Amino acid sequence: MPFPDVDEQLAIIRRGIEKIVPEEELAAKLKHSRDTDTPLRVKYGIDPTAADVHLGHTVPLRKMRQFQDLGHQAVIIIGNYTAMVGDPSGRDEARKKRLTEADVEANAQYYLSQVGKVIDLERAEVHRNGDWFGKMTFADMLGLCGKVTVAQLLKRDDFDKRMKAESAIYLHECLYPVMQAWDSVVIKSDIELGGTEQLYSFMLARDLQRDAELPQQIGVMSPILVGTDGTRRMGKSLGNYIGISEEPYEMMKKFMQLPDEVMRTYFELLTDVPFEEIDAILAGHPKEAKVILAKSVISEYHDATAADDAASRWQREIGEGTLPSDIPEVAIPTAEVTDGKVPAARLLTLAGLVTSSSEARRSIQQGGAKWGEEKTKITAHDEPIDISEGLLLWVGKKRFCRVQIGD
Repeated sequence: MPFPDVDEQLAIIRRGIEKIVPEEELAAKLKHSRDTDTPLRVKYGIDPTAADVHLGHTVPLRKMRQFQDLGHQAVIIIGNYTAMVGDPSGRDEARKKRLTEADVEANAQYYLSQVGKVIDLERAEVHRNGDWFGKMTFADMLGLCGKVTVAQLLKRDDFDKRMKAESAIYLHECLYPVMQAWDSVVIKSDIELGGTEQLYSFMLARDLQRDAELPQQIGVMSPILVGTDGTRRMGKSLGNYIGISEEPYEMMKKFMQLPDEVMRTYFELLTDVPFEEIDAILAGHPKEAKVILAKSVISEYHDATAADDAASRWQREIGEGTLPSDIPEVAIPTAEVTDGKVPAARLLTLAGLVTSSSEARRSIQQGGAKWGEEKTKITAHDEPIDISEGLLLWVGKKRFCRVQIGD
């Protein structure tokens, strides 16, 4: 198919992008692509250090799908060798554990099955960088290292900070950005997608491409998507993520807890809703805006019916405060019951609604602990609660159970 007009392509590419480096080259590259009817090669590399894909991962992936729809070639790099080195940024706790080849490949297979919900894998190239790094001799690696100076490496922000803090920088960590940049040389990347923290590696790739007498790539960098807490980067280890393979209702519950101030960013990065529509949606009630956002995103990874059902269930069970349809049952040991009663804080802990007595006390003090169908508020940590079969307990809106007596 013919490529769209360059200005039309630029408008689509620039949505939700924080930085394009160097931006002045992008229009010329798109024009040359259109004039010669040659698709640009758009690279996105992932290290399968974990299997689950969350919405933070989908931000560059959605941009890659847009490039595909504009007629360009998607190139996915599975970093099976870089994953075993580990990103020196240290953001991901999982990287502290050295992964085996089997671990990485198992993660990669599941990761690709999820990535296929975002991009068209049938129209994408998928490469593992072990295909070229695994064939390198030690002499080859020395030759690659000889293309990069120590001064260049120390310009990387995280290395610079660690040097100033006198924290250790291990030699193998220095190879990571070099390997990532070399991937761009091997696959002849025209565009590389990623987060703003990847700027150093993107620019190093340009240097290596120039040395190899190849056209230099352009870095198209997305902002970091904050998690459901509204402050920290979305991540599974932080518990502030929404996974694209989660059940629709679980996704819906998380969307409805988003802070109001992140809504515009989520609409811009995770949907194709036009900006003028976003403005109109956000001018209304925040709850309705969150429902629209959630249904739009859930429909993309499940379907519209599942999104509608999840929204209806949330409104029925949480929005209107009616009882959920799948209340878990928890057994309270008979030995814990005295004269048919259990102290409130102890009961909440035994039921697994809190992790400790101190958390139980806080929940009670904050008014979030309740019992019974009418949600009677628990007022004191030592308040004796009458235990009966099927007693309903609540801590907040999300944690609840029915009590059964027995070991």
